Amino acid sequence: MSQHFLLSRKARTLSLAKVARLSDEEAYETFPLIRWAATDGSPVCPRCECAAVYTYTTRKLYKCKACNHQFSVTSGTIFASRKLSIRDYLLAIAIFVNGAKGHSALQLSRDLDCQYKTAFLMAHKIGEAMASEANGATVSGTVEVDGAYFGGHIRPANYKANRRDRRLVQHQTGKRRVVVIMRERGGRTLPFVFKSEDASVVTIARTVASGSVVHADEATHWDALHARFLTKRINHGEAYSDGEACTNQAESFFSRLRRAEVGIHHHVAGPYFRLTLARWLGARTIAASAMASSTLWLPTRPYSTPFPVSGRGIGSAKITVKVAGVLPLRPPAFVQWLHNLFIYIVQLLHYPYVIEGNMARHHQSPAK
Repeated sequence: MSQHFLLSRKARTLSLAKVARLSDEEAYETFPLIRWAATDGSPVCPRCECAAVYTYTTRKLYKCKACNHQFSVTSGTIFASRKLSIRDYLLAIAIFVNGAKGHSALQLSRDLDCQYKTAFLMAHKIGEAMASEANGATVSGTVEVDGAYFGGHIRPANYKANRRDRRLVQHQTGKRRVVVIMRERGGRTLPFVFKSEDASVVTIARTVASGSVVHADEATHWDALHARFLTKRINHGEAYSDGEACTNQAESFFSRLRRAEVGIHHHVAGPYFRLTLARWLGARTIAASAMASSTLWLPTRPYSTPFPVSGRGIGSAKITVKVAGVLPLRPPAFVQWLHNLFIYIVQLLHYPYVIEGNMARHHQSPAK
């Protein structure tokens, strides 16, 4: 039997101790080597991609010779407008990548000695940047499809006579979500979050390449896959593998995700569950490549769309960080509501002056 990867020497190449021994200056010097690896650490303008830049001696800034744009080593990344040191961000990335079952924001706040709000936002920014590496990806070959429900736990009543059937819809909280994954054997795993398994059929048809062989269980909503793919079914009531079809690799993914829910996060539900899943899967994907190549991965690609964390109570109005290829979670209705509130405040501040002017004109004696 071959040795497990986590027991091998390659699993220890990305060490937290190595990052912790770096000084702030050494961490700053390491960042350009990772971000601009194609130019051996030489800065490149994030706006026009020109390699001819000026270097300031008094401040850690660069200025493009072509477009005169000033930028720093973190401009255009999720670390832009940062307040923590670069070493703290490198430590956070190393912590997430080495965590086999994820890492909670509370534990990260204790590890980095920062507030929980800071650790929460940092964790989701890193997770979304990790998950953006798989945007637009597809799977092919032999693909296992399965779903599992997470979140929305309902505590049973104390007395048995007062307990309800928590499987019924009328007794649900509405926070329960299903994770549907498409796991390519010997390849990548693509998870998606839905309210029900049958809502994922369209996404599966768009994500799985034509000509692939799909393995699924006996659930009736997978019957629609037969019209597009060669689909093999397995009845879990009779066997988990019959030599023709099995979804054991998909089940192993859910097994570790379930341990992350119960043992690390303790509670995942609602709008943040998609972000938690993206963070967990991104760390698993990046960990394999980073450990194998002995390099530290950094989310340094230029951003193009708003960062999707709603950020209630953590100063979301000041968040200007963007991540490539991620759709915003904040709905357009919120933006419209904010616009209407702004107009209302302006009118409210202007209204007393309008009243005062009207009263002055009313009491003014008519001209003779």
